[in-house]
Amino acid sequence: MYPNAEASTGNVHTLSLLVENRAGVLQRVAGLFARRGYNIESLAVGPTEHPEYSRMTIVVRLEAKPVEQVIRQVQKLIPVIEVKELKPSDYVERELLLVKIKVPEQNHAELRAIADTYEAQIVDVSPDALMIEASGTAAKLDTLEERLARYGIQELCRSGRIALERGFKTLATPSLK
Repeated sequence: MYPNAEASTGNVHTLSLLVENRAGVLQRVAGLFARRGYNIESLAVGPTEHPEYSRMTIVVRLEAKPVEQVIRQVQKLIPVIEVKELKPSDYVERELLLVKIKVPEQNHAELRAIADTYEAQIVDVSPDALMIEASGTAAKLDTLEERLARYGIQELCRSGRIALERGFKTLATPSLK
């Protein structure tokens, strides 16, 4: 579980990057953060509506450096087209969670009720385990994890935050706007 930007004390930032979709870009961006000692809380990358570009969502904890300095450093990387800090009130975020609970069959109904409460899905059922899939904000998934912990989480995987700015604002090259 990692702190939600909305609940943070101002040192957790969500950055959205538009980058060239080519080999080595993820390594270059992540390497910049590592070399500077910035702790990446979450990193998600995937294709955009334009196949030549990818979008990265990076959640970074900055203890001492101002976010503007980090943005300037990231913007200098050649494969980076644009970088923008997303303010919590200006974006929609989601994260995906898969969690496997080892639980006897007689407790399956109880877990189904919890899944329903969080709009989660049971994606795999066996006599001694359930796998649950959920999506939502980091805070929602943190709360679901806490509820499921008493049943004994066997395995868990979270995708990391993805985010898009509200409205018609976009990260894109001038030729794509």
